[in-house]
Amino acid sequence: MFRIRRIFDDTLSVDRHAVAQVQEILRQQFHLLSNEEVDKLPSLLKEPVRHGFSTVLFVAEKADSLLGFATVLHFPDVGFAYLDFVSVKPRLTGGGVGGALYERVRDDARQASPLGLFFECLPDDPALCRDPATLEQNKARLRFYERFGARPLDGTAYETPLSENDDCPPYLVWDGLDRGRPLRQGPAKAVVRAILERKYKGTCPPDYVNAVVNSLRDDPIRLRRPRYGARPLAKTAIDHNLDRKILTVVNDRHEIHHVRERGYVEAPVRVGSILKALQDADLCFTARPRHYGDAYVRRVHAGPFVDYLKRMCAALPPGKSLYPYVFPIRNAARPPKEMPVRAGYFCIDTFTPLNSNAWQAARRAVDCGLTAAEAILKGQRLAYALVRPPGHHAERRTFGGFCYFNTASVAADLLARHGRVALLDIDYHHGNGSQDIFYARSDVLTVSIHGHPNFAYPYFSGFADEHGQDQGEGFNLNLPQKEHLDGEGYRTALRKAMQRIERHAPDFLVVSLGLDPAKGDPTGTWSLSARDFLENGKLLAGLRLPTLVIQEGGYRIRTLGTNARHFFTGLVAVR
Repeated sequence: MFRIRRIFDDTLSVDRHAVAQVQEILRQQFHLLSNEEVDKLPSLLKEPVRHGFSTVLFVAEKADSLLGFATVLHFPDVGFAYLDFVSVKPRLTGGGVGGALYERVRDDARQASPLGLFFECLPDDPALCRDPATLEQNKARLRFYERFGARPLDGTAYETPLSENDDCPPYLVWDGLDRGRPLRQGPAKAVVRAILERKYKGTCPPDYVNAVVNSLRDDPIRLRRPRYGARPLAKTAIDHNLDRKILTVVNDRHEIHHVRERGYVEAPVRVGSILKALQDADLCFTARPRHYGDAYVRRVHAGPFVDYLKRMCAALPPGKSLYPYVFPIRNAARPPKEMPVRAGYFCIDTFTPLNSNAWQAARRAVDCGLTAAEAILKGQRLAYALVRPPGHHAERRTFGGFCYFNTASVAADLLARHGRVALLDIDYHHGNGSQDIFYARSDVLTVSIHGHPNFAYPYFSGFADEHGQDQGEGFNLNLPQKEHLDGEGYRTALRKAMQRIERHAPDFLVVSLGLDPAKGDPTGTWSLSARDFLENGKLLAGLRLPTLVIQEGGYRIRTLGTNARHFFTGLVAVR
C-alpha cells in the first residue's frame, strides 16, 4: 500500500526529503536535464505563477521511500494542464505506481483545466525514431496512455524537429479527461503557442512557433485513431485522491463525558452529526488517535492546574458533577484546602462541571489534536481533530466555557517547534484561552473573530486593544463584531484576519472551528448560512497553508453537520 500526495513546497523536512529524492530520479533518468534545471525545482513549487505557468508536484510514497513522482504545469490564463514528467523509481516495475500517479494527475487537471491535459510523448513511428529499443519503449508509453483515451494530435507539424539531425521529435498528446468534448482549433492553437513560447522559452524561434501553430487546420482538431486496442485498466490499491480529503481524528472517548443537566448544550450528538455529514460527502478519511504524555499539556497549561484536574476528576464518583461556586477574587494566591471548593480557583464560570470522565475525555481530545498535528508534520495538507469537549476557553491555569484543556494551543505549540504558526479562532465566542497561552509569544500569532465581549461570553476578554505583551506584543489580534452579523459582514472580518496572517508568513495554520456563528445557534446571535460557511472555507483555502482544524463550538444540531460539510467542502476546493 502506498499513498500519493501533493507537495506544495520544501518547508517541512518530510517534503524536503521527498523533493531531494525526486531530484535524484531526475538526474538518473533524464540525462538531458542540466543540474541547474533540477536544482530549481523547490523554487518553482513556491512560485504561484512563473513564466506564465505554475508547477505542481505529486509523489507516490511508501513509508519514507519515494516510489515515483509527476510534475504538472498549469497554464491558468489558457486553461490547460501540461504533464511535464512522470516517472517511477529505477528498477521499480509493476505495482501500479505509474498508473496511480497518472490518475491523480488527471483528477487534478479536471479541477483546474477546462481544456484538458496535454503532454509530449516520443513517437512510435520508425520513420521518426530510428533506434529499435527506443521505438519499443515509445510504443509501450503510447499504449499505456491510449488506455485512458489520450491520443496524439494528428495532421499537425508539432513533431517537426528543430534541426535536421534531431531524432525522435515528440508527438503532442491530448487527454480530454473523459468529458466527451472535442478539442477546438482556436483553444488548441493557444495551447501549442503557450507550450512552445513559455515552457521552451528561448529554444523555439518565432518562425518555428508560428509554423507549428498554423499547421493546426482542422476544427475540431483531429486525433490519431486508436492503435493499441482497449485493454482494461488495472485497479490500483490506493485512493489516489486521498490528499484531497480531510484526515479526521475523532475523539473515541468523548461520549463518556455526557452532562445530562437541562440546558447543557455541549452534547455527544454533536460529533456524530458532523462525522456523518463528512462521511456521506466522501470528504474525509479517519485515523485513530495515539496517546501522548502529559508533558505536551504541561507546556501550555500550568502544572498545579493540570494536577488539580487529574486528582479532582479521579476523586468524583460516577454520575456526580462538581460545579465551581466560590471564586478567589480577593486572594487568588492562597487556594482553599478543600478540593471541591478549590474548583473556583481554577475556573472562570459556574456552568462547566468537573466529573469522573471530564479528564479522560479532555485528555483524549488533546491526543486527537496532537495526532492530527503529527500528520501535518508528516506531509498531510489538511487534518481535522473532531473532538469534544472543546478547548479554546481553557487558559494556562483555568478551565471554563465547556473547556478543560486547550487542544488547539497544545497542537499549535507542537507545530511551533517546526515553524511559525498562526492560530485563527472562528468560534462565535472569543478564544480567550489561546490568547492567554500565547500572549507573550511571537512564534504563534493568535487571531480571533468573535462577538464583542460587551454582550458575548467570556465577557472579560476579546477587546480590540489586546495586542499581546513582551515578546508577544503585536502578535494577538482581536476582531470583535457587532451583535447581529450576516455572512458578508463576517467575511469582511475574515479577510482582515487573513491579511494579518499573511504578514506573519506562517508555516502552519491552526483553525479553532466554531460552528456557532450559524443562524439559530442557541449560544450565538449571528445568522451565517451553510453557503457562508462554504465561502469561509474557500477563503481560508486561499492561504495555501498546511492546515489543522480543531473542533470548538456549534450547538444547533439540526444544521451542525450541513454547516461543517459546507465549510470543509470550501476548505478542500482549491487544494
